Parts: sequence; C-alpha cells; structure tokens
Amino acid sequence: MFYHAISRHVKIGNTAMDYVSFGKGDKNLVIIPGLGDGLKTVKGAAIALALMYKRYAKDYTVYFFSRKNHLDEGYSTREMATDLHTAMAKLNIQNAHVMGLSQGGMISQFLAIDHPQSVDKLVIGVSASRPNKTMETVVNSWITMATNHDYKSLFISSIEKTYPEDKAKKFRPFYPILTKFGKPKSFDRFMIQARSCLSHNAYESLAQIKSPTLIIGGDCDLVVGKNASEEMAAKISNSTLYICNGLGHGAFEDKAFNQLVLDFLKD
Repeated sequence: MFYHAISRHVKIGNTAMDYVSFGKGDKNLVIIPGLGDGLKTVKGAAIALALMYKRYAKDYTVYFFSRKNHLDEGYSTREMATDLHTAMAKLNIQNAHVMGLSQGGMISQFLAIDHPQSVDKLVIGVSASRPNKTMETVVNSWITMATNHDYKSLFISSIEKTYPEDKAKKFRPFYPILTKFGKPKSFDRFMIQARSCLSHNAYESLAQIKSPTLIIGGDCDLVVGKNASEEMAAKISNSTLYICNGLGHGAFEDKAFNQLVLDFLKD
C-alpha cells in the first residue's frame, strides 16, 4: 500500500538525517530536494512523496534525503554531498541514479564530482553551478525575510518566484490561509542552507562529472534563470540539456519534466 513508503533516519556523526523511501524497483533512485528542506525535512512525508512521485515507484526504489538535522554555520553544499554519500553507504546504496532539484542539484554536482562511483546517471533540475545575479537577489531577499521571522512574506515570495504567472495566480486567493501553517520554530536551518547556495561554486569542476547527465531548466525560472542550466551543459561533456518552455523554478512538478527524466533513466 502506498508503494511501501516509509519514513526513517540514518545516523550521521552526532546527529541524524531524515529520509523517505518507497517503490519496489531493483535500481535505486536518490532524489535530493531543494531549499524548502530548510523549513521542513522529509520526516513524516513518506506517503505524500510516494504519491507525488508514483511514476518512479514501479521501476525504482526511491530515496528522498533531507540534509542532516543539525547544521553548523557555514555548512557547504560540498559538505552536504559528503554527508549524503555517508548516508547512502550506511544504507548499502553502492550506486544510484541521482536527481537533484534546485539546491539539491548543487549537492548532486559535488556528489558526482567527489564520489563518482556512487552516481550512475545524474539529473540536475532547475539548478546552478555558481551564483548569478538573479539567484543572489532572490536568495538574499529570502534570507532577510527569514532573519525577520517573516514567514508570510517568505512563503508568498517562494510561490511567486517558483511558478509562472498562470499558476501563481491560482495560489493568491489562498495566501491568507496557507501562510498560517508551516512556520518553523527557528529559521536558522533555512538561513544556513540559503547561504550555502550563495557560496556554492562547482563551475570549474563540472568537467570532472563523467556520469551521463540530464540538465533541465525552465525558460521562466525566476530563481536561477535558464542560463544557469545552459552554462552547466557547456561544461559537462556527457550531458543533455532541455529547457522547458513556459515553466519556472517549479518545473519538476510538471508531467513533461518527469517524463524527460524517466526516458533518460531508462535509455
């Protein structure tokens, strides 16, 4: 029932890392979520994630990994990749297809660079290899909102920046209700992860990625812009680039995005 979905954690040093797994396939698929993990980990979200990504459950055993629960100030995307590799090893995941979304895509870059044997095929979705002006402006504004504990503005901004106009307008009537739920007790975790996005820089090392790589961007992406995907594709020799027309930073929720991923992984 619900694709054998479970929510567990694995010990990482003096803390733990929450993860969700579901599906029954022989091949492992590791999915690394984006900056929203800074507000809420995947703990307790097993059924929701299994239903959302049910198209993958038949052919893959899917693992969603959060960042570890305790984050030190200055924690980098490269360190996140190292901790993820440790978690995979503890769960006996020797290698896997890996899909990183947004900040998860940044982490996946270093996973493929520093631990190439653990990555079979790589999918980098709506991400960047280094900061650009678009990303710096958006993420710095989110950090300011988090510093002020202004969850309402942070939530609304994330929706407006994630979705194109035709989809964002569907959320607007519900902002008064939606912004009353989900506020974390502390914004420290979010701010540490947000700052790691601004310090992330794998650009000069991208050529070290040898795994077959699919890079997907959205031509309406207001968080990292579409050029971020294009410059990654230019540096990763064994890569395929696809820019989704009419989609923004939330492109990974679209059926077309996930069909591209499935076709790539099965090819």
